Amino acid sequence: MIDQVQQYLLSLQADICAQLEQVDTQASFIKDEWKKLNGGGNGLTRVLTKGKVFEQAGVNFSIVHGDNMPASATALRPELSGRRFSALGVSLVIHPNNPYAPTSHANVRFFIAEKEGEEPIWWFGGGFDLTPYYGFDEDCVFWHKTAKEACDPFGEEVYPKYKKWCDDYFYMKHRGEQRGIGGLFFDDLNEGSFDECFAFMRSVGNSYINAYRPIVEKRKDIPFSEHERQFQLYRRGRYVEFNLVYDRGTLFGLQTGGRTESILMSLPPLVRWEYQYEPEPNTPEAQLYDKFLKPQDWLGGE
Repeated sequence: MIDQVQQYLLSLQADICAQLEQVDTQASFIKDEWKKLNGGGNGLTRVLTKGKVFEQAGVNFSIVHGDNMPASATALRPELSGRRFSALGVSLVIHPNNPYAPTSHANVRFFIAEKEGEEPIWWFGGGFDLTPYYGFDEDCVFWHKTAKEACDPFGEEVYPKYKKWCDDYFYMKHRGEQRGIGGLFFDDLNEGSFDECFAFMRSVGNSYINAYRPIVEKRKDIPFSEHERQFQLYRRGRYVEFNLVYDRGTLFGLQTGGRTESILMSLPPLVRWEYQYEPEPNTPEAQLYDKFLKPQDWLGGE
């Protein structure tokens, strides 16, 4: 199981990085291979910085092993306590320079927990979501249409289920707002055979760049001023808040002694906070809050 998944994840990482380099045309990903000091895993982190299109893009592959599942994993699954585990996945966050080009995130992962004399427990998880700073209806529709197409071969109920899960997961309770326009989120997937679940994970993983690349290429050259840049930096603060307060992947990585530099590469290089900021009424900034950060059916019942 692990060998199959690892081979796919490394090829996915390479493909996504190659396509993002084609979009940027100026900067390239550095490759940083690393190993945990205690021998509990290794990884390949790829990071692009100071590009023409991307201010920072990080695409990380990791595989970690341990004798006990961390609290972030056993809180909802107490039957996992005391089991050895392996976890591997690709996780990425892309922060463009242009405020009209959205930030995006994707993750696909596989866990297996084993105990002598008992059947192994395994599952897949993952998804992708979009965080615009300035909203465009056509981008939202295209993003969700691509997400739905990734799910359709696996049943008509799959997209609505994982779309709602994404909306629920990327909700910031302390702010009372969504992080972005959502997409897909799934976890603990082990219904049916390993091959069926693995095929769904691959469909989601492969669809991410097909959903994101056309949007970035459409928005990357829109003229913008310091006003839009400052709003982008302010909204990036929400991204930081979510990742450090709620994100299960971040917590899992830190609790398993993962490589901190790779775990926190998701954070944007520049960000700002402002006390009690309120957008001016009837502006594109206000529209982000009033329209785009509201969970909705972007496909109109397709």
